[in-house]
Amino acid sequence: MSEKKKGTSLTTLCYIEKENQYLMLHRVKKEKDVNKDKWIGVGGHFEPEETPEECLLREVKEETGLTLTSWKFCGIVTFIADQWDMVEYMCLYKADGFTGELTDCTEGDLEWVEKDKVYDLPIWEGDKIFFHLMEEKEDFFSLKLCYNGDKLVEAVLDGRKMEL
Repeated sequence: MSEKKKGTSLTTLCYIEKENQYLMLHRVKKEKDVNKDKWIGVGGHFEPEETPEECLLREVKEETGLTLTSWKFCGIVTFIADQWDMVEYMCLYKADGFTGELTDCTEGDLEWVEKDKVYDLPIWEGDKIFFHLMEEKEDFFSLKLCYNGDKLVEAVLDGRKMEL
């Protein structure tokens, strides 16, 4: 992790909840995708001059067809990976209110998954940490996740290194 990163990327990620389930996106449709074959929430990169909430609402609508009516900003997640030349700052949300009908997503397959089954899916190791935080922690949090390849090598929560 000692090599200096060349820039930053700002993104949002949202886990939409319904009846003890999360709406998960199985990333299988893009060839060049850092999340290829993983299950994640919905979201994406900020457009110029967008606020985190504007990005959240736009990305959820684009990827799912749903319009959020109730959401919570849970935390900021900083991703550093040896294979990326940028640091990603991700605004993490969960949402429990929406209108509309699910549509097909160009980035993968959308599926409602029982919350306790999410941990069994092929997800990033660090995602397990923030799922736990979203479920257990009421306060806003800052989480730093460092990867070598697909392996999580460091996690720092609110400035304190975590045991892996």
